[in-house]
Amino acid sequence: MGSAGMDEMIARASLASGVDAEVTRRAVAEILAFLKREASPEAMSELMEKLPGASDLVGGAGEAPPPIGGIVGLAGNLMGLGLGMVEMQAIGREVFAYARNVAGEEALNKVAASVPSLATLG
Repeated sequence: MGSAGMDEMIARASLASGVDAEVTRRAVAEILAFLKREASPEAMSELMEKLPGASDLVGGAGEAPPPIGGIVGLAGNLMGLGLGMVEMQAIGREVFAYARNVAGEEALNKVAASVPSLATLG
């Protein structure tokens, strides 16, 4: 699937959220960087291996933890991109739908289980 798969996912997230594609790309990079920081290294390594192009997308995004950590820090970073809650949720749903589709339910569940704050997202 290569990075074309990530590009397709970003296009879908952009369409679903009504957010410009470049802002959506940055938001997806922030979400993946958050997962990379918060999830267990083993679970995240497995997920990233199954999402071609995801590592390149993350690049330098979110390398330093935000001043406020966890899900609140992620929300702050996304708000900093100009996103409201509705847009954040739409983009997040597309990211997780893509990950479930490409990496599989088990890989995604391992990541989610290792990030307690994801349980609050419902």
